[in-house]
Amino acid sequence: MSIIVHHLNNSRSQRILWMLEELKLPYEIKHYERDSKTMLAPPALRKIHPLGKSPVLEDGGLKLVETGAICEYLVAKTGQLGAPDDGDGLVRYRQFMHYAEGSVMPVLLLLLVLNRIPLMGKLAVKKVQPMADVHLDYIERELASRPWFAGDTMSAADIMMSFPLEAAASRAGLNESRPATMAWLRKVHERSAYQTALSKGGEYAYA
Repeated sequence: MSIIVHHLNNSRSQRILWMLEELKLPYEIKHYERDSKTMLAPPALRKIHPLGKSPVLEDGGLKLVETGAICEYLVAKTGQLGAPDDGDGLVRYRQFMHYAEGSVMPVLLLLLVLNRIPLMGKLAVKKVQPMADVHLDYIERELASRPWFAGDTMSAADIMMSFPLEAAASRAGLNESRPATMAWLRKVHERSAYQTALSKGGEYAYA
């Protein structure tokens, strides 16, 4: 039985499709569309998992949620895209696997929400944007020192960091003023596995 990905358009689950393409694992996509007004996931996802969120990965009898946990599962399953062998690389790998959703994404999500609120939201953005800039400056320094987040080769940490940085380029001021980060993002988008995942995943506003 092949892997099934319950995939929501314009969501974190695009990362899982990319990772599966990099790993060359066979998989099936079950597509779900956001509500055009609320932008929320459809009720049908609750039939797959009580949280009603995407991604959900099914592999045999296993049903797994949380992008980071899914990435770690796929690393363990294949022995690929894991941490570098050196100690520093391992530390960086673990850090960015968690940093993507634990630190930077909450700030970016707040900006995404505030940008949808007229007047008062735009005033609030001016206060939140400096918080995002702290993260973007930190990421720029990291990527200026090496080609990938954990070291010299791509890993699951890069896959985890792709969605926050795509969101930042779309809505949080990431641009060519941070050249190392933008170069990393272009490098990601040029990968054949990424392009294949994009064509299979459907609508995705951040690439």
